[in-house]
Amino acid sequence: MSDTGTLYVVATPLGNTDDLSPRARAILMDADVVLAEDTRRAGLLFQRLGLTRHGRLISFFEHNEDKKLPKVLDQLAEGLTVALISDAGTPLLSDPGFTLVRACRDEGYRVTPVPGPSAPVTALSASGLPPLPYTFLGFPPRKKSQTERLFRAHRDTGATLVLFERKTRLKGTLSIARDILGERDFCVARELTKEYEEFLRGNLGDLDSFDFELRGELTVIIAPGGDDGQADEATILERIAEETEAGGKPKEIARRVAERSEGWTPKAVYALMRD
Repeated sequence: MSDTGTLYVVATPLGNTDDLSPRARAILMDADVVLAEDTRRAGLLFQRLGLTRHGRLISFFEHNEDKKLPKVLDQLAEGLTVALISDAGTPLLSDPGFTLVRACRDEGYRVTPVPGPSAPVTALSASGLPPLPYTFLGFPPRKKSQTERLFRAHRDTGATLVLFERKTRLKGTLSIARDILGERDFCVARELTKEYEEFLRGNLGDLDSFDFELRGELTVIIAPGGDDGQADEATILERIAEETEAGGKPKEIARRVAERSEGWTPKAVYALMRD
């Protein structure tokens, strides 16, 4: 398919316009089509960057991705150059685009990354928490039970956890993390690369002293559990069975198991009992 077009996956600045690479600038100016999560914000971004756009600006977001996909593939078949951008940072990381990239790969169209700013990596690099290994979780689920399940799945991996969260849900998500993961160090990075950039460090055990009145885009980093002999899930299940035989109400059993288990809270044990 040498005569077909190319899909460029283009990273755009998180805030500081100087972070746009010369290559990204050239591609965005010359592309026949620019796919943007929010065309209004994309238009303002082009203005801030001082870019004169050659091609069409088309909306491409979570709820229209499947509908727009055939048209984009047709444009690539016609030999057009297509650039995919998100509102800020690297596309596909908690943003639409995965379905498109996979379809292009399946159809044999060229897909080329244009690397640049990425909020998870940017926050991790300056957080002061262990950088490797790390796991990016995106936005946690809206339902509490699903968020609990997510944290339990990553509790014993030994990886630093990186996630996005909205300011209205931050306290609740960190509280769930505390209950499932224990008292780990964390960092909330806000307004990355912007004038009011800030890194707020703390411990999940001290959430009551943390100011949650935060504005701007938030990236959360949670340190891995220490090598402190924290019991794994299989051990906790064995202790639950032992304490159940000893008798008592479920919450009382959870309390006794937690007292025997480093890094586990009664609430975390109780949640495991309910699964």
